[in-house]
Amino acid sequence: MQNLLADSEMKPMVNQVEHHPYLTQKELHQFCKEQGIEFEAWSPLGRGRILTDPVIVELGEKYKKTPAQIILRWDLQNEVVTIPKSVHKERIIDNANVFDFELSIEDMQAIDGLNRNERFGQDPDKLDF
Repeated sequence: MQNLLADSEMKPMVNQVEHHPYLTQKELHQFCKEQGIEFEAWSPLGRGRILTDPVIVELGEKYKKTPAQIILRWDLQNEVVTIPKSVHKERIIDNANVFDFELSIEDMQAIDGLNRNERFGQDPDKLDF
């Protein structure tokens, strides 16, 4: 991002990156905030692999929400633009129902603690063009 900003005439408005509880990218998120660049999550549910994480499942039970709703609410409270993908009507409806609850600070920290810097997509720093 620093190279892009240094070499471009126009600052990007959005930075879409892989972001989920196993890959939080806090430093990049903070940099984007400081630069006025929206941080958008690509693969916010970790391609479904995070939905069975015990911490996420337990929080879902606590708040009476699906694991996906817990992750999407975590994104919302972290000011991350998130557009989850689904072809199932029920999941699309569920994914939109994240505005009637708020995760506690402790629960937000518990999800933050899941970070492993683990990617499910390609690492953009190692792409072979």
